[in-house]
Amino acid sequence: MKGLELIPSENFTSLSVMQAVGSVMTNKYSEGYPGARYYGGNEYIDMAETLCQKRALEVFRLDPAKWGPLSGSPANFHVYTALLKPHERIMALDLPHGGHLSHGYQTDTKKISAVSIFFETMPYRLNESTGYIDYDQLEKSATLYRPKLIVAGASAYARLYDYARIRKVCDKQKAILLADMAHISGLVAAVTTTTHKSLRGPRGAMIFFRKVMYDYEDKINQAVFPGLQGGRTTIPFLTLMAKGYELVSGGTDNHLVLVNLKSKVSDTGNVGIDGSRVEKVLEMVHIAANKNTVPGDVSAMVPGGIRMGTPALTSRGFDEEDFAKVAEFFDAAVNLALKIKGETKGAPIRSLPPVWPRNECSRRFPLLSFWLTRLYSTRLDSLARSAGTKLKDFLATIEASAPIQSDIKKLRHDVEDYAKQFPTIGFEKESMKYKV
Repeated sequence: MKGLELIPSENFTSLSVMQAVGSVMTNKYSEGYPGARYYGGNEYIDMAETLCQKRALEVFRLDPAKWGPLSGSPANFHVYTALLKPHERIMALDLPHGGHLSHGYQTDTKKISAVSIFFETMPYRLNESTGYIDYDQLEKSATLYRPKLIVAGASAYARLYDYARIRKVCDKQKAILLADMAHISGLVAAVTTTTHKSLRGPRGAMIFFRKVMYDYEDKINQAVFPGLQGGRTTIPFLTLMAKGYELVSGGTDNHLVLVNLKSKVSDTGNVGIDGSRVEKVLEMVHIAANKNTVPGDVSAMVPGGIRMGTPALTSRGFDEEDFAKVAEFFDAAVNLALKIKGETKGAPIRSLPPVWPRNECSRRFPLLSFWLTRLYSTRLDSLARSAGTKLKDFLATIEASAPIQSDIKKLRHDVEDYAKQFPTIGFEKESMKYKV
């Protein structure tokens, strides 16, 4: 395997998982639950799912008399449907501040997530000066909004949640607390989680619910089927701070970091770049990471950050020293992206005269001519400022520059050379049908 996989929500599953997912069980419809399927012929499916439920409880050290496990891919929506009525209120971390689409993201003018269509949603946010969740403001907002459910979970938040603080807010508002630990379930045990990230399982999800204290079991079972189911470490990247990078919240408590690139100064003095451009350069040198919004961003398409994590590379055997080397590769790619940005000029402005042309009309209507001249000048200034700011201009600069392509080729060679030292997971190159 020649590249480096740094996307926190991805991992390498084992060969045994691949064999199970690709088995004859794929051919069978298995809607419903063990012993209570909609279709017959599920004897062995029932055995497998019951075993998975048993092992899931054991992994998280949960008493089967008190806790119930459930498998289901859109786990969050299952829980919302089970415990909320349509258009009841949810509070969750805002997507540009590290939240997830499945928690109900919407903009000022458009409902983006299906959750925000079927339920009413209100975000809580980070304190932008510290990068930590603003729990004081969350509590104030909850007092005014009175949510039925509050989600404690994120997709790009590098700190641990203060679950006790949110629990107090929920108790005060008589709200349900949903812990979505899809990212950190391999690090801690807690209510909904995916199975393919830090757990290294097949693609899917699980829901854990208390059988005692709360009347959740029947509601969640009914929501999954027939309601919705159909056929089915302290990170070593902290060395980046020594290289002048700003990490949102100033560090990390889990498996990921969120790097704010907007104020990064390159070795040659270029200042600031966005995640979209850096993601493209990383991809060209065979490093997979993802662009991500950071506090203060106004566009999710041109965000100011990059999100990186350790699960996939730790599966391949990377340790602290190896991640320090990965940080060097990342730094080299960012500096290269900043260099390319500095050389990007953009498409030339079409042949427009430098001033508004004067003619008989302008002589007869001097006031109108004055304002047209002002507007024309402003438009020219705007065109000049925007020249070279589009991603396509950035990519065109790469295509047109032999020295830049040479720099990319060299860095890609270094990355591949280092990555080849570590084993592939889930397959043997010798058994591949198509040789690379």
